[in-house]
Amino acid sequence: MPEIKKTRMTRSMNLFGATSVGVGAIVGGGILALAGIAFSTTGPAAIAAFALNGVFAALTAVSFAEMAAAFPESGGTYTFSKKVLSAPAAFIVGWVVWFASVVAAVLYALGFAFYAATAVETVFPAISIINPGRVGILSLAVSATVFYSMALAWNKGEGGQWATWGKVVIFAIIIAAGFIQLAHQPFSSISAHLTPFFKNRTIGLFKAMGYTFIALQGFDLIAAVAGEVKEPEKNIPRAIFLSLGIALAIYIPLLFVISTAGVADGRNITDLSRSHPETVMAFAVKNFMGPAGYWLIMVGAAMAMLSALRANLFAASRIAMAMARDRTLPRRFGHISRSRHTPIHAIVLTLVMVLAVLFIINDVSEAGAAASLIFLISFALANWTAILVRVRTGARFMPFRAPWFPVIPVIGGTACIALAIFQGLQVPSAGIIVLAWLAAGGALYLIFFARRARVVDASSAAMDPRLLTLRGRSPLVLVPIVNPSSASFMVSVATTMAPPAIGRVLLLSVVRPPENWNPGDPPARLINAQTVLKEALTASFSSGLAPQALITVAPKPWDEIARTARTYNCESLLLGLSDLDEKNALKGIEGLMNRVDSDVVVLRTANDWNFSSIKSVLVPVGGRGGQDRLRARLLGSLQYSGIERITFLKILPENAEDEQVKRSKKILRRQAEDEQAEHAEIIVIKNNNPTGEIIRRASGFDLLILGLQRLGPRRKMFGDAVLKIAKSTSCGLILINRKG
Repeated sequence: MPEIKKTRMTRSMNLFGATSVGVGAIVGGGILALAGIAFSTTGPAAIAAFALNGVFAALTAVSFAEMAAAFPESGGTYTFSKKVLSAPAAFIVGWVVWFASVVAAVLYALGFAFYAATAVETVFPAISIINPGRVGILSLAVSATVFYSMALAWNKGEGGQWATWGKVVIFAIIIAAGFIQLAHQPFSSISAHLTPFFKNRTIGLFKAMGYTFIALQGFDLIAAVAGEVKEPEKNIPRAIFLSLGIALAIYIPLLFVISTAGVADGRNITDLSRSHPETVMAFAVKNFMGPAGYWLIMVGAAMAMLSALRANLFAASRIAMAMARDRTLPRRFGHISRSRHTPIHAIVLTLVMVLAVLFIINDVSEAGAAASLIFLISFALANWTAILVRVRTGARFMPFRAPWFPVIPVIGGTACIALAIFQGLQVPSAGIIVLAWLAAGGALYLIFFARRARVVDASSAAMDPRLLTLRGRSPLVLVPIVNPSSASFMVSVATTMAPPAIGRVLLLSVVRPPENWNPGDPPARLINAQTVLKEALTASFSSGLAPQALITVAPKPWDEIARTARTYNCESLLLGLSDLDEKNALKGIEGLMNRVDSDVVVLRTANDWNFSSIKSVLVPVGGRGGQDRLRARLLGSLQYSGIERITFLKILPENAEDEQVKRSKKILRRQAEDEQAEHAEIIVIKNNNPTGEIIRRASGFDLLILGLQRLGPRRKMFGDAVLKIAKSTSCGLILINRKG
């Protein structure tokens, strides 16, 4: 039968490659672009600002290592969030994290442009690229962004290590040269360059930390591309810690050298930074290494900016791809090229976003402030999700466990939130950019993505019951029992809807009291109810199932079922339907559906029907009846239980045009993808008797699933077509009705 084929990313990145992604993103780009801003804001205390940011980043890196090792899928913080939060909340996280990498790419594109323009103007003084209109700067930034985006679309992006490790070598040479220079200076001279250490006291230090936090960003990108890392449980934590350690081992001594050996006698680093905020590193190195040092740092800067630009484009495209596969972005952006094995559409989307932001934010300090704020928020979210996973699961399946839980994620998350708030207040433009982006994302999600994203999320949770635990959910399925002989398979279906050890099944028996009931004299009905539940529990236990049981006394059973569903906050309500000619039963079910907030599943079993023997399911699909989320959850549970064949059926009028048939097949295939029925059979036929066609085809299946709409308290749900199908088919029948 036809299959929905997916091209998936392969795990081709080893420890060295994963570490290169982190080092490529962290080392050089941020410090070169933002050191001047930090020095001009707080003076030599910029060294302390970077060191404190390193501490905060290290605390968060522990949470990233734990989460990425536990969930080694591309997407980073977005992937963590979709495991433990709802679909809308996960979208907001993904939207923020994706934009963070986009803005970081803008920062490094602009940083490269400034260094490249400075180099050109040094060689050709008559050429003016850094002008008030910034046309030349934007042109260089756009060119670099387009080039690397196309390179990523052409290959998988783990290459480019020569630039990553080449810049590390250059920085090592500069640091060594700086300390050699300092060895010939008296201590008093070195101390003079560092005095006053805090140029603008504590407020300046915190402001510099906010501007430059992004300089430590990059280790998180390893988690964003985790789906392509070999042996992720071991290699991802190692790569995260190695990349951050290498960055700090370069940053602190480099800043010290720049602040001391890089400043001429009688001057200070603050004045030099204010004169050349974007390229202070080049002029500082020139002071103690001469022209050779100047050009060495220019080459290193170009390599650093470009490798960081590539790493952020790489990670952003993977975040967009992960979101598209969850339908929180258009599905097209989740496709992988079969020839290149790269997410070309996601790369192009990221390129367009970077170019758009480049023309909106063309100032390095503003880009750095916005990117730092966004990453601070995303890092706080990563710490929060790490806490939630530990609390809800006890870290039973964690291949890497952070020590001193919950101290590390609490301190790390609190520090990130505090610095983010400070940053938003000190640099209002950064806060405005973030709020505008969140508002735009929220509107897009509600208008375009919400429905399909929730369907995919429902199916994912059903196919991976562990997600329910991670989200702190324990869904309860209410099963009213009248006939004990049907209890076993009713509980089997309920247990599929709420897996054991995660969900719960509650058996309910409602006793109608006699008119003159003496509470001291139990009526026969109560004894019968006890017998029914006893037999139901016995049958359930013998099948390895362990439901709970409840007996209530009420004059109106349907009202009591509705009350129990509300009282116990039941997610689903499973009803048995044995007598289709019983009008009171049908009327009672319809009335119940209109009074409860639970999803309702009505089960009609076939003769000698055994739930475990279901191998094939027929799913007729009409219009957008609103049942897709419940159907996705039910089909996901069935697939998790081992079902082999799912067929989606769409019936069009005989006068339907071929183009309409083709379009219906395409829509139906998308629905199957959303509900993760990857091996679904898609059938679209023309027939003016859809009821008869469904009855005819149902004979070849074990189970038939039909949707019922809640049309209002005075409208029937069991129409003539549904009743005719139910009476004329011998396979199992499930009628579904999603809560409003």
